[in-house]
Amino acid sequence: MNIPFLDNWRKRRGPPSGVALMGAQEEDPQGVAQLLSECELLRARAATAGIGLDDSAASLEALDQLLPRWRDDPDELPWLANDAGLYLGTVIIRTVPGAVWQVWPNGHPVVRLGSGREVDVVEAGRQWATDGAPELSQLYAEVAET
Repeated sequence: MNIPFLDNWRKRRGPPSGVALMGAQEEDPQGVAQLLSECELLRARAATAGIGLDDSAASLEALDQLLPRWRDDPDELPWLANDAGLYLGTVIIRTVPGAVWQVWPNGHPVVRLGSGREVDVVEAGRQWATDGAPELSQLYAEVAET
């Protein structure tokens, strides 16, 4: 989605907090999942590097191999980090039986596994984008085992 006025708003406000998702999760869980799966910036950076993101575990491995050029851009880093976490969550939701999006009361999206365990994928995306560790594919493998 290219909404020009959002670019300026994002620069002033910082990364999305997800507060708007609180009520929407109960009303339209499919719509929330679709919204969280967009990850537009990450998908654009991956496409530039020749990586197609098909919501599979293999695509997480490919992302782990990207050169982290976003670390040089303090404006891009938080957005890409957020997208990385949401993409990890999207792959988990689509491939791990029983996994669903859960939005905390403060609007923070996490993945709830069939076992009841909650995985803070947004924080995992921040760590990956900032430090490169743990790798997204490693986190996925850990979650898929449970």
